[in-house]
This record gives sequence, C-alpha cells and structure tokens, in this order.
Amino acid sequence: MADAAVPYQALYRRFRPQRFADVVGQDHVTRALRAAVRDSKVAHAYLFSGPRGTGKTSTARILAMALNCENPQEGEPCGTCASCKAVRSGSSLDVQELDSATNRGIDEMRDLLSRVALGSPGRWKVYIVDEVHQITSAAASALLKTLEDPPAHVIFVLATTDPQKVLETIRSRTLHFEFHLLGAEVLAALVNDVASRAGVDVDQEAIEVVVRRGQGSARDALSVLDQVAAAGGIEKDSRSVGDVVAALADRDPAGVLSKVAEAAQSGLDARRLGSELLEYLRNGFLATRAPKLVQLAPSELAEAEGHARTLGPAGLVRAMEVIGAAMIDMRDSPDPRVTLEVALVRLSATDLDESKAALVERIERLERLVDSGANNPNSDVQTGNAPSGNERPGPVPLRRDVPAGRAAQPSVELGRPRMPPPPPPPPPSPRVAGPRSSAGAPTAPTREEMTLAWGDTILAGLRPAVKVYVATGRFLTSEGGSVLLAVPDRGLLSRAEANRGEIEAAMTAHFGRRVDLKLVIDPDLGGAQGAGPSTAKPASDYGEDYSEVFDPAELVDAPGALTSPEQRLLEAFPGAEEVEL
Repeated sequence: MADAAVPYQALYRRFRPQRFADVVGQDHVTRALRAAVRDSKVAHAYLFSGPRGTGKTSTARILAMALNCENPQEGEPCGTCASCKAVRSGSSLDVQELDSATNRGIDEMRDLLSRVALGSPGRWKVYIVDEVHQITSAAASALLKTLEDPPAHVIFVLATTDPQKVLETIRSRTLHFEFHLLGAEVLAALVNDVASRAGVDVDQEAIEVVVRRGQGSARDALSVLDQVAAAGGIEKDSRSVGDVVAALADRDPAGVLSKVAEAAQSGLDARRLGSELLEYLRNGFLATRAPKLVQLAPSELAEAEGHARTLGPAGLVRAMEVIGAAMIDMRDSPDPRVTLEVALVRLSATDLDESKAALVERIERLERLVDSGANNPNSDVQTGNAPSGNERPGPVPLRRDVPAGRAAQPSVELGRPRMPPPPPPPPPSPRVAGPRSSAGAPTAPTREEMTLAWGDTILAGLRPAVKVYVATGRFLTSEGGSVLLAVPDRGLLSRAEANRGEIEAAMTAHFGRRVDLKLVIDPDLGGAQGAGPSTAKPASDYGEDYSEVFDPAELVDAPGALTSPEQRLLEAFPGAEEVEL
C-alpha cells in the first residue's frame, strides 16, 4: 500500500542529470563549467541557449549545486550534502527560479530584483531565469542594470530557446553557451541506459522509434519511451511514412493514395503525416549528402537512403518543396487530406505536373535510366523491353540494325547522354510540274490566279526599285504560254522590261513552275496592246529621264485602298451619317 501512495514520476524527471558528467552530448559546456567551478573562475552571468530538451535548466541547477556544495570534487557536486539535496528537491534558498513564460512583466522582475542583495545560507545565490526571451521590454530594462553589476555573491543563469530575441545589451553582459541536439547514436545509448535502469522492457525496433521521434531532444525521447512503456510496445508500422515514400519512388499514384488512407484510418491526421513525410525526406536527403547529420537508427538510415537514391536529387528536392507548400496550404484548406493527396499524386505522376521542377525531375530520371542501360547490356533500356507495372517507358531503345563491317557506336556516355546527330539536310524539292497544254509546254497561270497572287505575295516580295514600275499594272488574259502585264505608259514599260528577269523569278518561285512574263502597254489607256519591248522607245525619247525626276528608292507603298472625301469626313465626325438628297 505504501508503494501505491507514491505518485508516478516521468522518466525524464526521475533520471534528470545530477552531475556534469551525467549531461550527455554537451561536453563543450560541462567541461568549461566544471573547470570554472574547480578554479573559482565563475562568471557573474551565463546565457544558455539551444533547442528544447537538451539540458539547459538541468545544467543550471547542477552549476548551482556545485557552487554551494560542501564537498565538491574536481568541480562536481557531491550530491549527498544538505545543500545538494535542497537544490535537488527545489527547497534551497540559494537558488531562485523564474519562468518568464508566465512571469514576464515588470512587476515580477522588480519583485525578483528586490531580493538580490539579501543574503542566503550558501556561499552563492543563483538566479535561474528560464525562457528569458519572453520577458517584456520594461522587464528587460529593469534586469539590465542588475545584470551588469550584480552583488558579489549573486550569479545569473539565463536560459532560452531563441537567443536572437534576447536583447543584445543583455547578451553582451553574459557568457554565452550553446546547447546542441543529440546525435542518433548518443540518444539511442541514453534511451537504452534509462530503459535498463527503469526496468522497461523494449525491443530494438521500439528504441529506433523512440530515437526517431525524439529528434535529438533527450526530454522528448524519454517522454516517448514513457508512452511506449505504458502501451506495452509500439504499433506495427501500418501507417509507415516509409511506405508512402516507397510508393512515390515507384511512381505509383494508387499506392500513394492507399497508404494515405491507411494512415488516416489508423488515426494519423494529414498535417501530422505531411510533417513526418518532410522529416523522412529530409533525413533521406541528408543521408545521401551528409550522413553524420541524420537523426535515425542505422536500419532506418539505410531505408531512407535507398528511397532517396531511387527518387534522385531532383525528385527528392521537388518532393520536399511540394509537400512543404502543401503544408502551408493545409492551414486554410477545408479538407487538409485532399490538399496532401493532390500534392502526393502530382509527385507520383509527373506527367500531371508541367512545372519546371517536374520537367527537370523527368529528365534526370531518363538520364539515370539511359546510364543504367549503357552499363547493363541486358537491361530493358538496351533490349527495348517494355517496363512492367506502373513504371513509365524509358528512353528509345538502341538500334541493333548496324550495317555489316561497321562498329556499333554507343548512343550514350557514362553518366551523360549524348546529343543525337543532326538530321541530314532535306533533299532538294523537285520542280513542281504545272499543268501542260496539249503540245506539252507548261500552261501559264490564268489572269485570276495571277491577280490573286500578285498583290498579296509576289509584289510584296519585290525590291522597291522594281516594285515602283509594275505596281500600277494589271494582268490581261494569258497569251501563248506567257503572262501579260499591262503598264500605263512606255516609260514604265522600259524600266519594267529592264527588271523583267527578277519579276519572272518571283512568279516562278510562287507557282513552283516556270512563268514567262510579257510586258505591254495598257490598251484601255490608249496604247497599242501588241507593242512589246521590241517596239518600245527609250525613255530619253520623251524629253526627260525618269531617273532624274524621282528616286525609286525613296518611294513608299501606297495604302491598300484610297479613302473617299465623304468617308474621311465621316471618320472625322464620329456619329455623323451620310444622307442622299
């Protein structure tokens, strides 16, 4: 019955370190503090910073015990004297603790500082201020002067998880020690030791789960060990995050959705699953880059590294980015599970994502497939066998039909695909044979064909110096296999005749067959239709040279259609209407 009356105490409280040597993973701090106590070179103020559960407050209490211990041994407290027992039980008048998370105002700080000058039974009076970054600006200002010049028998120990929020003026007046997260091996040794001393029967698989969920924090790991001991073990990993990542690596959207559904049925909500996926992928990324930084047991480290190498660097980084963005979107999502599922399907089916990151991942995966095919002649990439299951087809198989007497050249280099050879130039297109007459000669384009092609294509492709002589001409009915172009006067006729070869070349290129051009004077303007180039007189016979009147290079094309005066008036006065009288 006596044992039943004793309340249960959590493992992290029962096995709190009582000596500097008991603090694991913080040798750089405990070694300096032990030497300072041994040599009587203790500073008047310390700042302990670091993640939660790494021993900041416990180290501060050990420092207070060592300073007031009746029988210190090489800087370590004996743990058996009255002073050490009082500090351990929390009843010592030599140690004053203040939790700034709940006592953060100016009134609480003034009350604390008002008793600083008072004496205490021990040699030193130690003030431990936890979460000091949460005190108000007024409280920090009140602490500042006392912290700078405290009484000779007073020592301040400030602890914080966020040193950047502590005033620079306070940090400059303290001796700063940084506490680090514990490595996986150190944390596993601590958990095994505590489990053995507490009589907790756990297997190695449970220890690995405890270490992983502890994430480098000794207190968090011992809290998880308490849960495992209370539950009698761990659940079989039906909601394993590794299974979800394995489905991502296999490019299996159905498998991904199935694993997410299993996790939801086992009670794991979408936000927690997303957080664990991010942590798993991060460990996999570190396993391929800096294995010493991974907070996983050796067996889990090997699994995470295998999945990471299957995903590849680009796929791994993209997975962390997409899931991280989904975690942000889940804050405002009406159904966080749908948001996470969409993100995971995009990762497992890269053809559904057209982002640059997805394209880079697909290219990297194809390169790895080509590389593996080049190194393994019997692989599916070499032989052209179609992949089975949900795998996507790899690169185009290598050709085997190499001509005899010619050595087969590999299509890829190790680790780097070669660019395919440029395609051969296309063969020259044969001259298109147009319609022919009964005599076998090519038939000239009709007047309608020439009119349609002239203004839109042929005329626009001529040089301005040539275009000016034929722009005002019009086509007549074809005659004798030649196209007839009528110009207004003989001066233009002479100039156009000098450039007839260029005009015929433009027509031939457009129709794909030879087109002969015949220039004549427009009969509707008073000229003789039959007067061709042979009968045209030189331009000098008309009293002046056309080249002296204007420079053809300075001419510009006229607008496509002339605007009548009436139309210009209507455009100048919007809303006006033309009325016939």
